[in-house]
Amino acid sequence: MTVWADLVGQQRTVEVLRRAVAGGAHAMSHAWLITGPPGSGRSNAARAFAAALQCPEGGCGLCSACRTALSGAHPDVTLVRTEQLSIGVDEVRELVRRAAMSPTLGRHQVLVVEDADRVTERGADALLKSIEEPAPRTVWLLCAPTPDDVVVTIRSRCRAVHLATPSNAAVAELLVRRDGAPSELAAFAARVAQGHIGRARMLARHEAVRIRRADLLKLPSRLVSLPDCLTAAANLVEAAAEEAATTTSDLDAREKAELSEALGFGTKGARPRNAQAALRELDEQQKARAKRLQRDALDRVLTELTTYYRDVLCVQTGADAELINAEVRPEIEAVARQHPPERTLRRIDAILECRTALEGNVAPLLAMESLMIAIAVSV
Repeated sequence: MTVWADLVGQQRTVEVLRRAVAGGAHAMSHAWLITGPPGSGRSNAARAFAAALQCPEGGCGLCSACRTALSGAHPDVTLVRTEQLSIGVDEVRELVRRAAMSPTLGRHQVLVVEDADRVTERGADALLKSIEEPAPRTVWLLCAPTPDDVVVTIRSRCRAVHLATPSNAAVAELLVRRDGAPSELAAFAARVAQGHIGRARMLARHEAVRIRRADLLKLPSRLVSLPDCLTAAANLVEAAAEEAATTTSDLDAREKAELSEALGFGTKGARPRNAQAALRELDEQQKARAKRLQRDALDRVLTELTTYYRDVLCVQTGADAELINAEVRPEIEAVARQHPPERTLRRIDAILECRTALEGNVAPLLAMESLMIAIAVSV
C-alpha cells in the first residue's frame, strides 16, 4: 500500500505529485501550495508527498523513510501544525533556519506548514526570502483552504495544486477499508460529513459524536421564546468550552510541568522570579489554543445547522438533491411547510453572519445568542 492510498478522490493531484517525485522535466518545484476545502486531505497530501520525496521508491509506504516521514519522526521532514490562532514570526524564523540546513539522511529537507493561512504578516515576510532564494534540496509544502488565504507574494512563488471534495462513496470506502466501519454506518457518516474525511471518521468511530449531532438537529424546533434562545446559546458555548478544556487539560498540565522543570523550579539555586515571563507566555499560548478549539467546536455547530436549513430549502424548492440529514426528513418537511423559502434563506444568512462574527473575535456567547434569536424570528 503506497503513501497515496488514503488520498481518496484526488487522482489528478496524486498524479501531479507522483510526476514531481519522479523528477520529470518542469514537474518539480521547491515550493508548493496545497489547497482544498476543509477535510479534503490537505495535510495528508502534504505528508504523503514529503514521504514520497524521501522514499527510494517514490512512496512505497512500507520503508523506514515513508513510515517516519508520515509520522513526523523523519529528521529531514518538519511538520508544523499550530494549535494557536496564528503562526508568528519567531516560529517562521526557526523554520527558515532549518530550511537552510542540508538533509542529514533523506534526499530533501522538507518543511510542511499545515496551516499556512495562519502565518502572520511579519511571519510571511520572513518566509518570503527563504522561498525566493531556496537552499539546495529544500522543499516547502504549504497548506491552506484557498490560494487567497496566503499572501500573494508567497503564493505567486509556489506551484499550486488543489484538492477536490471527495465523493460520499469514496469517503465511505475509506472508512470501511481503513477503520473497519460497518458499511451502513460508513455510508451515513460520509453523507452527513459532506466530504470532510476527519468529521466522517469521528462520526463513524464515536457514538457520542453521533448523539451530539442528533441533539443539535432537534434544536431549531425548540427555539420558541427568547429564554429558549438565550438558554440554547449558553448551552452551546458552554459545551464548546468544555470540549476545548477536555482536549487541552492534560496537555496544558504537561507543558507547564516541563517548562517549570526546564526553568529549575523546586531546585536549589533556581530563580523563579526571572522565569515568570516565560510562564506568562505559556499561559497566554494555552489560552489562545483553548480559544481556537472552542471556536472550532462552535464552527462545527454552525456547519450542522447550515446542512439542516439547506435540506429545508431543498424541500421547499423541490430541488432534485439528496438530503444530507435524511434521517430527520419528517421534521425537515414539517419546517419546510411552515415557512416560505425566503425565511430559510434569512436563517442561512444568519448562520454565515455568526461565523463571520466568531472569526472577528466577537464574544462567542453574544454571537450565538444573536444567531439563536435570528433563527427563531427570521422576520
